[in-house]
Amino acid sequence: MKLEQYTYIYFLGIGGIGMSAIARWFNAKGYPVWGYDKTRTPLTEALEQEGIRVHYQDDVTLLPQEIIENKEQTLVVLTPAIPAEHTEWAYLREHGYTIKKRSEVLGIITSGAFTIAVAGTHGKTTTSSIVTQLLRHAGVDCSAFLGGISTNLNSNLLISKGEGGSETVVVEADEYDRSFLTLYPDVAIVTSADPDHLDIYGDTEEMIRTFQKFISQVKPGGHLFIQEGTDSRLTDLVQEGVQVIKYGLNKGQAHVQNVSINGRWFEFDAQSPLGNIAGLRLGLPGFHNVENTLAAILAAQVMQLDAQSIKAGVASYTGVKRRFEFVYEGQGKVYVDDYAHHPKEIEAFMTSLRALYPNKRIKVLFQPHLYTRTRDFAAEFAQSLSMADELVLLDIYPAREKPIQGVNSELILEQVTCNHKEILHKENIIENLLKNSDFDVLATVGAGDIDTLVKPIRNFLEKEGHGLE
Repeated sequence: MKLEQYTYIYFLGIGGIGMSAIARWFNAKGYPVWGYDKTRTPLTEALEQEGIRVHYQDDVTLLPQEIIENKEQTLVVLTPAIPAEHTEWAYLREHGYTIKKRSEVLGIITSGAFTIAVAGTHGKTTTSSIVTQLLRHAGVDCSAFLGGISTNLNSNLLISKGEGGSETVVVEADEYDRSFLTLYPDVAIVTSADPDHLDIYGDTEEMIRTFQKFISQVKPGGHLFIQEGTDSRLTDLVQEGVQVIKYGLNKGQAHVQNVSINGRWFEFDAQSPLGNIAGLRLGLPGFHNVENTLAAILAAQVMQLDAQSIKAGVASYTGVKRRFEFVYEGQGKVYVDDYAHHPKEIEAFMTSLRALYPNKRIKVLFQPHLYTRTRDFAAEFAQSLSMADELVLLDIYPAREKPIQGVNSELILEQVTCNHKEILHKENIIENLLKNSDFDVLATVGAGDIDTLVKPIRNFLEKEGHGLE
């Protein structure tokens, strides 16, 4: 399939972070783009401001006339989150439209490019955005498809100027629904492979086999950078000629030394088989982000960036929205928002938050994401969340799932060991903060719609507790 044979692009689920990046890419390339999404969000509003037409009702009569009249010239891009009973999807299927998953389209876009793909059950958005910033800061012309809003770009998409022959693309390689199997990277980073998405894979063994398949698709002569400590079987199918380097915070062929915290800055030295770099300064807090930066540095070294350029690029990196994002500081309180939604991510986030604010009282608001993930990892969630002094759990955010009998936030709460814990509905959070504001550090954590609380909480804190009206 060649993209040149299509004139019109229609997205089913245009508001997803990955879908919206591809929609922006087509729009920037001059294609007429339309889309449906269930909910109006700041992201869909931004797409509309960029000239993309979006509607929010599942209604065949809202399909644009150009799509109706030009079936052969229309490409429909589908997110796996669209339910089987969706009427627009049914209409487009029944009438023989070309329908491709987001991952398939991404595979087609990157097929002719030098591709740096970042995979992993956590860390891939931050790592891919750091790679992008290192290349961009060094003047390397590249494109990037990211799973979050880079604060350096204020976007989830970077488009190359198209100068000088072959294109370089940085892409977040998503393991959900086996999406990353459409990619054949020149450089692959695997940040982690902890059990997740078991609703898709069935069990951990099948997930490992799928990661093996992705890794086997790294091109001969390419590079694989994989976190030290991941399942050793992941590299069983690596193609001949692929250079494999294991990296880690404290161990691995590539690792860091002399880590220190200076305010919000993490300072460290990188030891790499591709060249050592001393005196690095990262403004995004977190030991896990130091490790993510090390992986990104390895990719930058493959791209022949010198040590000074890499140091400057790391120092210039400002982060990703909802990844250890500082929302408010003042009047003795700090408010941080983070996307962590897996127990390992929460553990990494809480460990770093504790290191930044030792002896401070930390209050966490957490929204579990998916019934299946809550069911599968309730004990692990409880253990990582018990690192808080006070915990407020929200109801489970279902996303694409139907409720599962007996699976709720209580499953986690009953196993949490911190003294102050409760379950609240979203609409009661501000009132709770008004009554229970004896915290030093507040964190909202989760991948659902907990982000809709960020602005009200910030307003509340800025108004010294008068944000209820």
